[in-house]
Amino acid sequence: MFQATRRRLALWYTVVTAVLLLLFASGVYLYVRSTLIERIDDTLNHVVEVVVRSLVIEPVNIKAEKWRVNVEASFRDNADSVEDDHIDLEWFSPTGKLIWSTLLEPLDIPIHANRTGETVRVIKKEGEIEKWRDSALLLRQVTQRVEAGRQVLGYLRVSHPWFEVTKPSRQLIFDLALGTGLMVLSVAASGWFLSGKAMEPVDESYQRLKQFTADASHELRSPITLIQTNVQVALADLELAEVETTSALNYRQQLKVVERLTQRLGKLVNDLLFLARQDSGISKDVFSPCSLDALLMEVVEEQQLLAADKKITISLNLVDPPSLEINPELLDTWFTLAGNWDQLVRLFTNLIGNALQYTPATGRVNVELARIEGINRVSGLRYTSAQLQIKVSDSGIGIPPEELPRLFDRFYRVDPARTHRMGKVATASSTGSGLGLAIAQAIVEQHQGQIQVESTVGKGTTFSVTLPITLES
Repeated sequence: MFQATRRRLALWYTVVTAVLLLLFASGVYLYVRSTLIERIDDTLNHVVEVVVRSLVIEPVNIKAEKWRVNVEASFRDNADSVEDDHIDLEWFSPTGKLIWSTLLEPLDIPIHANRTGETVRVIKKEGEIEKWRDSALLLRQVTQRVEAGRQVLGYLRVSHPWFEVTKPSRQLIFDLALGTGLMVLSVAASGWFLSGKAMEPVDESYQRLKQFTADASHELRSPITLIQTNVQVALADLELAEVETTSALNYRQQLKVVERLTQRLGKLVNDLLFLARQDSGISKDVFSPCSLDALLMEVVEEQQLLAADKKITISLNLVDPPSLEINPELLDTWFTLAGNWDQLVRLFTNLIGNALQYTPATGRVNVELARIEGINRVSGLRYTSAQLQIKVSDSGIGIPPEELPRLFDRFYRVDPARTHRMGKVATASSTGSGLGLAIAQAIVEQHQGQIQVESTVGKGTTFSVTLPITLES
């Protein structure tokens, strides 16, 4: 239980830290990427300003205020200066026709003014220049419309390869992923260590509580046994004296009440001692081959007397093996499993006893035993694992659905009023301590099995116990 809690704490530490690191890494990545884009845009805008200032504008018609750009004079000194920065220039006429470019091949991108910078994808065609082969076909561009008065002289477009952003961005992603992964692993290890430290005092207190329960239960057994023995001796002496006075009868009746109460108290102490030993691991159970069909026959036979008193029909149904050729040795051990005989007797006595207790007169209790074969595949190998399934069904009053989740809790009992609504079925000794099903679950878990319950109010309840044939070490 504490290991599971420790794992959950360490997992939560790791998950929360991973989420925080992921948010932090995402923020760093977005900040650095936006910074790179801004730097490129600033560089492009600076190049545009420099080139525009160096343009040679000549008059065509002074009276009509017509001007033109002398392309050869304007861009003669700009081609070499921008090459070192991987920046290319393109000059377009007012109609959008490409006039001059540092590129050997024109880009198939429509012209439009955009001073804020945009990322465009270049569709490469056969014969495209090798210059853009490593640019992932992406460019960052700034386009400036050049005017003289109200006359548009042309368009200047400046391009920068996008890999100047993607390359450091990818490296940053790799570095952040590596750092985040190492941090998550470190947090997982430290979380496991710290959760263990945090659970130590809780575990210690729980172990002390379990030890106290086991010791207290053990110490209570002796005085209860002595009380019960003395009461039985007193009752025997009264029977020998054959005194029938009123005081003697009252005395005998009081002793019988004391005997009944001590028996109930002794059973409660034994149940507590069993659960405490199971929790603390003190109990070292020895498992041996148990013939479950013979065991159930004995338990059902022992419960026949109680069933007859309540006029309840109890039956045992052994499901035969499939009508296939089975090894005779396997057939002899068809219902045999590795387990503790005494614990299994206690398990099915509790379940059948509960079924009889909450089943009205003329009702039915059915016990069914079947073997379940399963086929699994692990690493390409085929093997067969078998289990025994025992169902204890009754036609009793049933259990409300809202009570089912807590049915196996210790000291938890379904509404006691439902017992009294059964009339003659309820007796003074029929109310239990609420430990029977908790003990049943502990025994099933000790045998690495599962126990489930299905119930319908007014129709009955079915407990299903599944136990493996062999136990895992």
